[in-house]
Amino acid sequence: MSNATDKKEPANESPIRYVNLYESEEKVYIRKISGFYQSLRRYAGLPLMLGFLLLPWFTIDGRPAILFDLPARQFHILWVTFGPQDGMLLAWLLIISAFALFTVTAFLGRVWCGFTCPQTVWTLMFIWAEHFCEGDRNKRIKLDKSNWTVEKFFRKTSKYFLWLIISFITGFTFVAYFYPVRELLNGFIPYFDDAGFLVVDSFTAIFWTLFFTGMTYMNAGFLREQVCKYMCPYARFQSVMYDDDTLAVHYDTERGDPRGARKPDEDYKAEGKGDCIDCSWCVQVCPVDIDIRDGLQYECINCGLCVDACNAVMDKMEYPRGLIRFTSDDELENGKTKFLRPRVFAYIAILIVMCSAFIYTVANRKPLTIDVSRDRGAQMFRVRSGQIQNVYMIKINNMDRQAHEFIVEVDSDQPFTLGKAKKVELDEGEIFSIPVRVSIPQDALTSIASEIKFIVRATDNDAISAQEMATFIGPSVTPAEVSK
Repeated sequence: MSNATDKKEPANESPIRYVNLYESEEKVYIRKISGFYQSLRRYAGLPLMLGFLLLPWFTIDGRPAILFDLPARQFHILWVTFGPQDGMLLAWLLIISAFALFTVTAFLGRVWCGFTCPQTVWTLMFIWAEHFCEGDRNKRIKLDKSNWTVEKFFRKTSKYFLWLIISFITGFTFVAYFYPVRELLNGFIPYFDDAGFLVVDSFTAIFWTLFFTGMTYMNAGFLREQVCKYMCPYARFQSVMYDDDTLAVHYDTERGDPRGARKPDEDYKAEGKGDCIDCSWCVQVCPVDIDIRDGLQYECINCGLCVDACNAVMDKMEYPRGLIRFTSDDELENGKTKFLRPRVFAYIAILIVMCSAFIYTVANRKPLTIDVSRDRGAQMFRVRSGQIQNVYMIKINNMDRQAHEFIVEVDSDQPFTLGKAKKVELDEGEIFSIPVRVSIPQDALTSIASEIKFIVRATDNDAISAQEMATFIGPSVTPAEVSK
């Protein structure tokens, strides 16, 4: 009689992998590979990286093209300046970006992660420095296992030095999006004061530059795949955006299994083997250190490096390409992928509507806004020298990219007047509140509550104006009503 320990698991069940969360993972040595997707990763990341590095140096109207001025609470993006009142627009922009990411994922999987994610682009640069200084995968493994020599010290030091240069340029550029780049650069240059002491202008900017330098050095140099596997939330909920027709990197199990080594001229099909020679190149080139042959996994970033590696091996073995390829579950099972499906159409339609509404709102955004409120520190109304007076607080927001002088006016069917002409000069993006006193002869007031219109316009440009209605409060019984 056999006991429970003699029972064997069914062959079709996949083995359970136990992971010790407190155990440090082994270092990943990535093999250098060339191919279509490797080239695509480089060319896709290059314009994004160049844009990141060069945009702070461009100026528009004497100001950096992109500047997030946190002390002034202003975001300058190309020709538009966003202030605190534009928080909803910035929220819309983030929502549109997230929805665009979801739309691309539903159609092409995690191509953002594999080709244009900053973590991927910067890790690719750090890996290039590794290959340049230490050689390919086998050389790096051998170098790490060898004793310290002059050559090993030189190669390691050169790699870390290149990493440091890339990290410092990245940290400096990132801070330049929040601090004008030329002022930031001058702040890094020490000089001697009148007393002969060596000083620098901005310790805060230097601190944040060194902080982000360290973060870049750690993320792209050492954490790498740990960021994608454990820190990035996108990997955790990507599965809800996948369907059977989503294009992703897949291993063709029906064609490749059973795996096994063989000689080039061997009739492997007669022995029941598949096209996979079990060379493990697909694992050696994977940036997140997974085996795509185990099926679709949440760690996979769809970079396509395993596709390039497998195609290179298939070419050497003179087998057809595509054992590992971008495809869908439906194509593997039924031989066809539905590219035009309602879900993708709905995503694209919603994205177009949101982008159109956002562009229309920004394009028709007024350069001047005002907000009128009754001064809470004053009485509801005041009667003085036969005049009934109300006090209002007008907040003027100059959202134009130029300074203007503004004048406040009041308009109504009744003879309302301002106490005196109100003019105020505001710089670009400046917000200023001024009190105004509105009065009317007591015998001319016809009702307890009267509608009045405040108009604020630029004295040098009549096209820049704004208006808002307010209520003028008078006595409960007006002289005009008594006369009736």
